[in-house]
Amino acid sequence: QVELVESGGGLVQPGGSLRLSCAASGSIFRVDSMGWFRQAPGKQRELVARISGSSTDYAISVKDRFTISRDNAKNTVYLQMNSLKPEDTAVYYCYAAVKYTVISNLSVAWGQGTQVTVSS
Repeated sequence: QVELVESGGGLVQPGGSLRLSCAASGSIFRVDSMGWFRQAPGKQRELVARISGSSTDYAISVKDRFTISRDNAKNTVYLQMNSLKPEDTAVYYCYAAVKYTVISNLSVAWGQGTQVTVSS
């Protein structure tokens, strides 16, 4: 199975920056996509960003402020978050959609979550 370990969350003032990391380990045949969801108390889960091959997608609310990238050699993805706003406050969960063999179906693994708080 695959394990995802997240890091990089914390407390930052509005306008500040953070970089989240998500490292995958385990026996994986193919990583289809990786990215982050976020969830704030009382709000629905939201897809923030994802990367699949060379393609990236972002939520409208974070477009032009966040950048997702990957290091395939390290099986790690990064989310650079700039110009942070209070509404970005949430728990951010990394995910990976993977195949373990050539004939297996896609499976989704989740990181433990990391708290991002944007406040003065």
